[in-house]
Amino acid sequence: MTNDEITMVQGIENAPAAAKLREEVFLQEQGFSTEFDEIDPIAWHLTLTRGGETLAVGRLYPAPEEPGLYIVGRVAVAKPWRGQGLGRDVALALEQKARLLGGRAIDLSAQLHAQGFYEKLGYAAYGDIYLDAHCPHIHMKKQL
Repeated sequence: MTNDEITMVQGIENAPAAAKLREEVFLQEQGFSTEFDEIDPIAWHLTLTRGGETLAVGRLYPAPEEPGLYIVGRVAVAKPWRGQGLGRDVALALEQKARLLGGRAIDLSAQLHAQGFYEKLGYAAYGDIYLDAHCPHIHMKKQL
């Protein structure tokens, strides 16, 4: 059994380790030009750590246009820790938080290579594939 610790705080300013891992994965590794947006100050930010090391992160926030719908995003796992179920742990913890906040469904924008990962967790793709910066994405949704 691991000694993983999951913390969730509101506002990226309260989650510096999450911000750092997001910069490493999305800016440095994947080449996105921007990472932080106007949602970050209000979103819930999850950090999964083990022995003080940040292994995975994600964020959650309510969809402004649809009560009961929450948006999951910025799910990232540090490169050395991929393939060990940590992304699943992050997604499930974010879903649980959404339920606690009264959420009835989760919507997300998945990088196309992650579509199968989310389908295994019960998400269904909808709409057309689109580019976010240089990267193909697909919208996905799950009822809670």
